Amino acid sequence: MTDFAHSDNPVSMPTTLKLPLASLKLTIDLADFDIPKAPKQHLSILGQNRAQSALEFGITMPNAGYNIFVMGEPGLGRLSMITQHLEALAHTQPAPPAYAYVDNFSNPREPVAIQLPAEQGQTFSKDIEKLIDDLLATFPAAFESPTYQQKKTAIERQFNQTYNNAIDLVDIKAQMLDIALFKDGESISFAPVQDKKSLNEEQFNQLPPSERELFHKHVEELEEYLSDVLLELPQWRRNLVEKIKQLDNETITQAIDPLFAELQDKYEDVEDVITYLVEIKNNLDSTIADYLIPGKTQEPRDSSAKRLMLNELYAPNIVVDQKKETGAPVVYEPHPIYQNLFGRIEYASDQGTLVTNYQKICVGSLHKANGGYLILDAEKLLTYPFVWDGLKRALQSGRIEIESPYSELGINTITLKPEVIPLNVKVILIGSRDIYYLLEELDDEFNEMFKILADFDDQIPLTDETLKHFAMLMIKQAADLGTRPLTRAAIERLIEHSCRLAESQHYFSARIKDSLEIIAEANQFCRQAHDGICDSPHIELALAARENRNGRISQNILEDMLDGTILIDTAGEAIGKINGLTVLEVGGSNFGAPARITTTVYPGSRGIVDIEREAELGQAIHSKGVMILTGYLGHFYAQQFPLAISASIAIEQSYSFIDGDSASLAELCCLISALTRTPIKQSFAVTGSINQYGEVQAIGGVNEKIEGFFRLCQARGLDGQHAVIIPAVNKRNLMLNQEVIDAVAQGLFSVFAVSNVEETLELLTGQAMGTLDGEGNYPENSINFKAISRLKEISELASEDEKEGAA
Repeated sequence: MTDFAHSDNPVSMPTTLKLPLASLKLTIDLADFDIPKAPKQHLSILGQNRAQSALEFGITMPNAGYNIFVMGEPGLGRLSMITQHLEALAHTQPAPPAYAYVDNFSNPREPVAIQLPAEQGQTFSKDIEKLIDDLLATFPAAFESPTYQQKKTAIERQFNQTYNNAIDLVDIKAQMLDIALFKDGESISFAPVQDKKSLNEEQFNQLPPSERELFHKHVEELEEYLSDVLLELPQWRRNLVEKIKQLDNETITQAIDPLFAELQDKYEDVEDVITYLVEIKNNLDSTIADYLIPGKTQEPRDSSAKRLMLNELYAPNIVVDQKKETGAPVVYEPHPIYQNLFGRIEYASDQGTLVTNYQKICVGSLHKANGGYLILDAEKLLTYPFVWDGLKRALQSGRIEIESPYSELGINTITLKPEVIPLNVKVILIGSRDIYYLLEELDDEFNEMFKILADFDDQIPLTDETLKHFAMLMIKQAADLGTRPLTRAAIERLIEHSCRLAESQHYFSARIKDSLEIIAEANQFCRQAHDGICDSPHIELALAARENRNGRISQNILEDMLDGTILIDTAGEAIGKINGLTVLEVGGSNFGAPARITTTVYPGSRGIVDIEREAELGQAIHSKGVMILTGYLGHFYAQQFPLAISASIAIEQSYSFIDGDSASLAELCCLISALTRTPIKQSFAVTGSINQYGEVQAIGGVNEKIEGFFRLCQARGLDGQHAVIIPAVNKRNLMLNQEVIDAVAQGLFSVFAVSNVEETLELLTGQAMGTLDGEGNYPENSINFKAISRLKEISELASEDEKEGAA
């Protein structure tokens, strides 16, 4: 058996693959930019031309269903940017009408909604308050006037005269019968008369029985006659009451007409108000008669009690009233439960009973945003029960109805049914891509109501325009936050950090929120140092402090590597062992760390076994990457004989789920090392994915991976041999920390970019891969030659075993 442990054909390390310093990081220079002071005017949405165009179209589209779904990941500043954009636009639009709820005097259970011009709601409320004050000043004074009293006395005198005339007729007849008539109030009695004197009871008893009997007979006649003459007394009383009531109503009308005349002139163009004033005027007849006429109330009331009673009856409940100068409303509802969105009716306890009235109607965000824009968080909206269906009903019907969401469940907790209010609102939902596609798939009505998609990009191209816009936005936000002024160098460092977040030298991150947080954190260091400006060192301090706060786990892993708990070699050579690179995500922290990958190869036809998948730790994409290795081996080495191999690949000391195919390049190199028994330099770490033809493909987290291996090498001592191999297509993603760049500048660390497996293996082994000659053979002792020889040897062993098994 040929010994492939040592190579007789070493090659020098290709310098063309080593990346120069300029490739390791994009340096931002704003020296040619004229950066202004904090702009006062509204800035357009940064770098989101597609989303802004969709937003502007959706806002101006008046047709129903053109509500907007703003799609993007959290942290892009969607809410603040959209709010600012809408507020600037809303100032140019007319303010919507005001709405108030008032009592429905014919059916108090169904309060009436009245519409007023913008900014007149509170004015109307104050006018009604003044009306109530005027009523309290007018009544009961109007009933104490001489004119009223004279008219009332005349009516009563006419009644008394009619009554007395009837009694006089009875008195005349009684005198003819020698009987005296006595009237005590409304009580009438009779007594016998003798010698022109009425007799008392004792004298009456001394009369002869015949005279007494005759007296009783005459009294019966008189009482019968009295009944006849007073037969119409109830009608006379009804006429009296009716005339006094008519007098009261005429007095009330004469007294309140001047009070209402001014209001009717003021609101003559507001139909709902005129109608309500008429209703108040009609209802006041009974209210004043019952509560404000002296002597008619059962319990005397002081002025405050009367005012409270009148307020409860007539004061409007102003639910929405926008100022004209504010324009259309822009409302963000952070807690969109049903009651906050659609309104609710409150209750008060009255002697243990829950009571309510139109004054206790509380409106929701839909009412406040009516005539303007309502911004909602899609995830929260879908979290709370009944809200999504209720919002769809409101948008489809074009009206807002305050009702109990539990009525469908048979739980009836509402005692009022307020009149619906017309709805004219543009709803802007803010949510992630997952929520958008979920709604699109599961709700057939979703696309009918949210026809506009404003898709926010995660990255913004680096152009002169976007750089200047970013700088102006940072300056404006710093001014708005009250932080120290930003220097040009600070802005340059913020842009560089944003590029790192985007993992690109051609784009910066659209997560503006991260930059704003860094400004706030850097400002804290400015205050501590009593510096008047926020410069690049303050930004660096903020970034370093953030990394330190989130760095406990990465530091623990590094310490485990240094003390040998986690086995990672950074010097020497080894067969079937390689340093892969991983990115760990823990909470809000991402950091890179090297991981040892090992491979064993032995005769058999079991294939390549992914130990992570067998242990159910490897996820689908990682397993796919391992399967590609078989395709590579078959394509390059098994064209002349069957591929028969048994190999096991493992990421050592990994105890959690693994996903992604960025280790497939390292796994293939490790497999070929074990197959050919060619040692790999342990001072290298490798990351990259591959296809079946050996082309190296892009991966994510390249900066964190390089820095994770660099920290380990730095802790053990850099000697100029340490290096990282990355895909060539990832050069555009490099935004490395300054300490890595400084080490590269000093020749202590290197970064290589490769395009295929051959380049990678030559770097790792220092040996030539070999190319096919005219006869289709690889040079002897090249890695490819060793691989074919070894695979052929294993294939022959497998073939012999099959023959023996068949025999």
